[in-house]
Amino acid sequence: MSEPTLTRYQSHGVTLLGDEPVPQGVAFAFTERTGGVSHGCFASLNLGGACGDEPSSVAENRRRALAAMGADAWEGALVNPHQVHGDRVVVVRASSAEEVSAAQADAAAGADAIVCTANHVPVLLCFADCVPVVLVAPGGFAVVHSGWRGTIARISAKAARVLAEETGSPVSQILAYVGPHIGREDYEVSPELAERFSAEFGPGVIWGERNLDLGAAVSAALVAEGVPAGSIACCDVSTASATERFFSYRAEHGKCGRHGAVAVMNGE
Repeated sequence: MSEPTLTRYQSHGVTLLGDEPVPQGVAFAFTERTGGVSHGCFASLNLGGACGDEPSSVAENRRRALAAMGADAWEGALVNPHQVHGDRVVVVRASSAEEVSAAQADAAAGADAIVCTANHVPVLLCFADCVPVVLVAPGGFAVVHSGWRGTIARISAKAARVLAEETGSPVSQILAYVGPHIGREDYEVSPELAERFSAEFGPGVIWGERNLDLGAAVSAALVAEGVPAGSIACCDVSTASATERFFSYRAEHGKCGRHGAVAVMNGE
């Protein structure tokens, strides 16, 4: 099993970060903000449907993102949860209309991770500083939203555990991809929160006095769960310092769109 990598590339006019060999038959990518139809603070590939953008623009942007991954034929099966900064995981086990509809409704009730073992069911979660995580195993994948609350609750580790249970593959076979998020240089937190993270994950997740390295905390949680450190690829671009590429809630004062983490299994 080769080590995971993240490569920047373009497809159908959309800029993506992904692992082009398509690990375990899972096509996935972290989107950038260009290549869409939205305007103003949402320009241009805003995939978030709850930040004030025109619904028709969001729908077209999502179609373009799925087309860039060869998944636009399954747009109707898209699972896009209502993200609530918790640690709830929703599982999609089949691609039948009934199963997909039930999963979509379950996700809409609130979830921050989707585990999918079904072919042709695309999953989208949206971000603007929080940590996007994609987990890939033989027979399935997970897409995870990990803000500071989800990170300290170890939602990525929980998703890895559920993915292993659903696929029957050991956690040690999981490949993990930690996408673009706010970097430690841009993320100063309260002394109390810095102390909580240091106690939970060790002092290595705090930089300087109280700058938090969310990506390091996510990686630490995954390693503690049994994912090999060499099986984790991390994007080292801070969203707050690269607003020409990514949306940043902090840097853009809450007025921005959302980039996404998208994944789908393309098997027969």
